[in-house]
Amino acid sequence: QVQLVESGGGLVQPGGSLRLSCVASGISFRLYVWSWYRQAPGKQRELVARISVAGSSQYADSVKGRFTISRDNAENTVYLQMNSLKPEDTAVYYCNANRAALGSDYWGQGTQVTVSS
Repeated sequence: QVQLVESGGGLVQPGGSLRLSCVASGISFRLYVWSWYRQAPGKQRELVARISVAGSSQYADSVKGRFTISRDNAENTVYLQMNSLKPEDTAVYYCNANRAALGSDYWGQGTQVTVSS
């Protein structure tokens, strides 16, 4: 059974930092593309960052230069380091694992990030 468990969310002041983690089990971690998405109240879920099997990353324009995605294949964990947080970063953050060749797509349960003074 595949499980993706996010952690690291919370309440932080503007300008602060958080590091989200997503630990995976029941999955061939290194063979998947990993992404972080977020969904704010009343808005559609949007892609925040993605890291390929080879380790190359891409980011939404709104987070470039502030967020960093990384993966640890040995620990079956993907991270999202979030710096210089803004109130508009407030959302539920979800990790996603995708392996297009198999049509496999998995989601975590989400972790709340709130940026407020």
